[in-house]
Amino acid sequence: MLPIGDTIAAPKKYKLTMKTKTRTMASELESDPFGERSPPLIRNRLNLLGARILFESNDRALLRLVDSAYAGLPRHRLSTKVSDLRIRLLLSARQPTASRVEPSPLALFNAGGLLGGATDASNFVVLSPRERTALVVVSPSMMRYPYHIRYELIEFAVFALAARVQRLVSLHAACVGIGGRGVLLMGPSGAGKTTVALQCLLAGFEFLSEDSVFVAPRTMRATGIANFLHTRADSLRWLGRSHEAAAIRKSPVIRRRSGTRKYEIDLRREPFKLAKSPLEIVSIVFLSSQKAGTNRLLNPLSSAGLRRKLADMQAYGASQPQWRTFSRNVSRLATFELRRGQHPMDTAEALRSILAGH
Repeated sequence: MLPIGDTIAAPKKYKLTMKTKTRTMASELESDPFGERSPPLIRNRLNLLGARILFESNDRALLRLVDSAYAGLPRHRLSTKVSDLRIRLLLSARQPTASRVEPSPLALFNAGGLLGGATDASNFVVLSPRERTALVVVSPSMMRYPYHIRYELIEFAVFALAARVQRLVSLHAACVGIGGRGVLLMGPSGAGKTTVALQCLLAGFEFLSEDSVFVAPRTMRATGIANFLHTRADSLRWLGRSHEAAAIRKSPVIRRRSGTRKYEIDLRREPFKLAKSPLEIVSIVFLSSQKAGTNRLLNPLSSAGLRRKLADMQAYGASQPQWRTFSRNVSRLATFELRRGQHPMDTAEALRSILAGH
C-alpha cells in the first residue's frame, strides 16, 4: 500500500507513446487542416437528371437521406455523353447552440463562379459547376430536421449542379406524358397543378415531375425527379372512398414553411407509372383557376400571349443563357390556356387529347 499522497509513475515507454501520439495528431492537423487526406468516405452513385452523381459522406444517416429521396428512380439520359458529378455530404463536428426553432430559410449567394446557400453558419451548400462538384455541410442539430436537409440542401446541390453543368433550362412546372411525349403544366400557386398531376397519374399517364422540370433547349427533351407528389387533404375529395384515396391517406404528412400540411406520396411504388426516359415536350399548358363553365376547356394562345405568360411565371429560367434557344423552340409548340372543368379528370382528358395529337 502506498503512503497517502504518493502516486504510481507511468512506465517511461507509455509516457513517450502518449507524447508522440499528441505530437502526431497536432502535426496531422497542421499539415491537413481541411481534412483532404481524411479516411475514405461512404459512397453511393445514382443516375439523376441525365447525369451520374457520386454522393460521398462521412455519415451513413446523410446517405440514407439521399437514398430515401432518389433511390429507385428511372435512369434518364439526355445525350450520348453523360456528365459525372460529385456531391460531398459532411456532418460537421461543430455543434451550434441547441434550438427548437426550425432552421432559417436558405439564403442564396454567389462569388467567383461558385453558387451557394446557407441557413446559418453551420449548415450550408456550395457548388462549382466548373469543377462539377458540390459540398453540403450539416450540423448535428440540423439532423433533427431531415425534411429541410433533403429539400433545401441536398436538392439544391442536385438540381443546381445538374442543370448548370448540362446547360439545362430550369422551369417551375409539372410534367406528365404518354408514349414518350410530354406536356409542361404551368400556373400560379393555387391553379391546381398538383391536383391535375394526381389525376393524370391515376389515369395512367407517365409522370416526370411535380414542380421542377429541366429541359435540354435544343432537343426539347425534359427530365425531372419523379420521387414524390405532395397533395393537400382537400384534393382527395375528388377520389371519394376509392382504394387510391385510402392508400394516399397512409402516406407521411410533411409541413411546408408556409405552414401548409401535405401528404407526401412516394411515387416509386405501384401503381404509379414514372417516365422511364426523358419526355419530348410537345405542348405547354397554362392552368387557369377560372372555371370553363359551358365554354371549352382548352384555348389556344398566341405567340404574344405565350411570351407574356412565360415572362410572368419563369423569371429565373428567362435569366439563363440558354433561354433564347428554348424560347425559339417553344414558339413552335402548341400552347394553351386550360380552364377548370367540373372534375379534374376533365382536365386529364384534355391533356390526353393534346398528347394524342388531336
